[in-house]
Amino acid sequence: MYHPSPFTARLCLAAGMALVGVYVGLSKPLVAALPVFLLAWLRFGIAAIAMLPWLKKPASEGPLSAHTRWLVFLESFLGNFLFSICMLYGMGLTSAVSAGVILAAIPASVALLSWPLLGERITLRTGAAIACGVLGIALLALTKSEHLTPMLSAQEADLASKNQVWGNLLIVGAVLCEAAYAVIGKKLTGSLGPKRISALINLWGLALMTPMGLYLALSFPFASVHPGTWLLLVYYAMAASIGTVWLWMTGLRVVPAAQAGVYSVLLPIFTALTGVLVLGETLGPVQWLAFAIALLGVVLATLP
Repeated sequence: MYHPSPFTARLCLAAGMALVGVYVGLSKPLVAALPVFLLAWLRFGIAAIAMLPWLKKPASEGPLSAHTRWLVFLESFLGNFLFSICMLYGMGLTSAVSAGVILAAIPASVALLSWPLLGERITLRTGAAIACGVLGIALLALTKSEHLTPMLSAQEADLASKNQVWGNLLIVGAVLCEAAYAVIGKKLTGSLGPKRISALINLWGLALMTPMGLYLALSFPFASVHPGTWLLLVYYAMAASIGTVWLWMTGLRVVPAAQAGVYSVLLPIFTALTGVLVLGETLGPVQWLAFAIALLGVVLATLP
């Protein structure tokens, strides 16, 4: 099976996480136009059609063992199904900037999960990194929503603030799912190639989303969706199910999971940048501080 050079592998990891950050930010207008389960179902369906050739087993791969099949299911259930639900519902309730701060806890979360699943010890510095991530998230949770429209009444502003708390909690759930995805993915790359992993976990994601997605599709007014939204949906499907998964799994073939966690710092950075540059959001002083504390945790977790 193809093994990229160390430089190429790290470039793939960086590009994959940057792409995730962009599509997480851009998912906010998609959630406003389509129900979450329908959106996720369409994403997996579009990607499944595009990845049909990737389902064929290469000659270099052996038959799937029961253990590998279980890992493929877990990878899709946590990294595709639950991550999509938490991330999409969360982005519908909070801002891309706030999500970016919370997503900065991914590297520390990967280190935390690597202990029981990969046998990696949690050092004092890793513990401090996890504490920084928690502190950044807690600080963000105590701030008022600076992206809320000033014209909202006091009651509407209070409801929006409560919704953002729930949105932030859902993004925390997405962080844990993403960490599990990174650790399990490292195990899978030992027996499967990046293309086949991408196709198999996407197929499981489609199967898991089909009951609710099909139910919503039967009554949804598709004609009311703007053509630009459909283009954004196609980009989302290609980026989320194909581009990022292939790039990440390619990089994991060479780079250890703990080192790969370094590159997940690009996810919150690009999510926040997308919110500021594309969605017109702003970074307030407290959010800057929360972001800085979370990124300090990233530095502590990833420096040699």
